[in-house]
Amino acid sequence: MELRQLRYFVAVAEDGHFGRAAERLNIGQPAVSQQIRRLERELGIDLFDRSPRHVRLTSAGRAFLPEARAVLTAESRALAVASRLAGEYTGTLRLGTSRGLGERLDAVLEQLARRAPHVEVELIGEPTRQRLDRVAAGTLDATFLRGTAAGPALRAVPVWRDQLVVALPARHELGRGADVALRDLAGLPLRLVARRHNPVLVDLVVQACTDAGFQPKPDKATGSLEDTLAAIGSGRPLWTVLYAAHAERLHAPRVAFRPLRGGGLSVITAVCVRAAAPTPYLPLLLDACAAAAGHHDS
Repeated sequence: MELRQLRYFVAVAEDGHFGRAAERLNIGQPAVSQQIRRLERELGIDLFDRSPRHVRLTSAGRAFLPEARAVLTAESRALAVASRLAGEYTGTLRLGTSRGLGERLDAVLEQLARRAPHVEVELIGEPTRQRLDRVAAGTLDATFLRGTAAGPALRAVPVWRDQLVVALPARHELGRGADVALRDLAGLPLRLVARRHNPVLVDLVVQACTDAGFQPKPDKATGSLEDTLAAIGSGRPLWTVLYAAHAERLHAPRVAFRPLRGGGLSVITAVCVRAAAPTPYLPLLLDACAAAAGHHDS
């Protein structure tokens, strides 16, 4: 159950009409209908009697309405408290970033600005090891980290999972479908970043290939993802993986980005801070990450 589902439910109950409720909420009617259907499935009850001419609450819907309003009232009170506390945050949050965060990072920054408008965020993009060393030394407040292996002096708090997609030549037969089965890639060379640069990603992909019944055929390593995608775009029969959020921002018409069939692969992204003396911005940052992850996954 999500707060937005309750918000949509209350709006439809008050307006007695999906279209008018959608206009009041400033969103599309299909989204309202879809989320209320999802809420009904999760609750196991019908909240509305629907007909072409009217929408009425069922007896279960009438009983549920005051409870939904109570939850939304509690949300408003919590936001008011958060707004008051946000005014207490000042200064600069020094935040390490990594490639591939895509819209996730944009959403986190937006949520930080909403929650703590007086905090300036300084983004630092460096290799993983350097960012972790700077967090341990106190010259970074926190950093985003793929995986949770941060080291003994650090604490990694998981905040979301990032899906991986396969990159193939657009003209290859495997790139023409909606998704790709991992075992179908066994005959193609795999080009990945050197393991020392991203052991979490490399180990995940290699183990997934092993579980699918084959050992990947390694292709020669290159200096950058851009070089790899250029080679794939030229039509060379090889493949790689990258974060879906990163792929969404790339303009590579000769490359097909496809999810893996059967649930795919994902990597945990964590916020890493010092274990002994975490930054005072940690609650604010985790709250912003939770809101950003919920918005992105909705």
